[in-house]
Amino acid sequence: MRCFLFFSVFIFLFACGASETGTGNAGAPPQNQDSIAAFLVKIHAKEKAYRIDTLFKNKVRNAGFNGCVLVAQHGQVIYKKAFGFSNFKNKDSLNLNSAFQLASASKTLTAAAILLLMDRGQLKLTDSVQQYLPGFPYHGITIQMLLTHRSGLGNYVYFCEPYCDKPNSYKGSCFNNQAMFEIMKAFRPGVYAKPGKKFEYCNTNYALLALIVENVSGTRFPEFMETNIFKPLGMNNTWVHDPQADTAHKFKTFGYNGSGRPEEDTYADDVYGDKGVYSTVEDLFKWDRALYSEVLLKKNTIDDAFKGYSNEHKGKRNYGYGWRMIDDGKTPKIIYHNGWWHGYNSLFLRRPADGTTIIVLSNKFNRTAYQVKGVLEILSEGKGSAEMEGEE
Repeated sequence: MRCFLFFSVFIFLFACGASETGTGNAGAPPQNQDSIAAFLVKIHAKEKAYRIDTLFKNKVRNAGFNGCVLVAQHGQVIYKKAFGFSNFKNKDSLNLNSAFQLASASKTLTAAAILLLMDRGQLKLTDSVQQYLPGFPYHGITIQMLLTHRSGLGNYVYFCEPYCDKPNSYKGSCFNNQAMFEIMKAFRPGVYAKPGKKFEYCNTNYALLALIVENVSGTRFPEFMETNIFKPLGMNNTWVHDPQADTAHKFKTFGYNGSGRPEEDTYADDVYGDKGVYSTVEDLFKWDRALYSEVLLKKNTIDDAFKGYSNEHKGKRNYGYGWRMIDDGKTPKIIYHNGWWHGYNSLFLRRPADGTTIIVLSNKFNRTAYQVKGVLEILSEGKGSAEMEGEE
């Protein structure tokens, strides 16, 4: 009973303090504290939070989950909590300001940078890659093909490594996006398919998109993201990985493998766009809320981002502009992205029909981070839901 009462007060306090944006849809929350409190009672937020907490405590106890969680419905946070350690050696506890490597969930933000430049009239999605990256050796590939993983390109994570002279070095310098591009120009690695022929998830696409952002804006990708996305949205604990500056971030976590051993920085860590963003559950919720308004992107642009462009095979799974989606025509559409890199797992899930958001960030490799079917069933009060795909 004491735990139950604590949870009731806890949920009320942080729900009333939640900061939201949005227009008249399921993602738009009540506008004052009295209406918020009444609304939370109406959607059984207290009971749902208790059940979600039990679910994640079981993940901690039975599967070793270590990370942070945030769950919202109808634009209102109903549950958020940190479990475990930021630094296993020092036993520093995680908190809601702890920043995790988002891995492939970073692609949602890289896509936003490209779409922002499009909204500003600085590029078109139908433009060829050569228009912004002179010397690019593959023809017939557009920016849209990179966004939707329809370029047919090979994955740099595999084709670049043989050309590196040290684990994270090319020609004596850091292996980064520019080094990846130089290898592509010099050696023209093989492709999976002709441009536009098929969907093939590929990290190279988003590493190239980060280079396009830099060439169009005249600004390094980390600075562009900070100035044009993170700061405007109030994502104050979010940044793009920079080996020279990461240590300045107080709440940066450390990545660990499934056995709890540290994952050392190694090959491809310094390539960004496909990964590389560090963020918190609360900052990602700000990004989620921005997608219900035009505070960053135009409404038509957001709508286009959430359309599926891999339709050659019938099925309920698809890919938009930086987002995966599950759309079976029977249950509400789910828009999401997972990630995995050097011990970090991330899940960022949105169900716009009822303003649901589930964010799970872990710094110790654990596949249960992606297993949120139980959370969706709690939020849907028993109705079934699909499971997300695994690490990427």
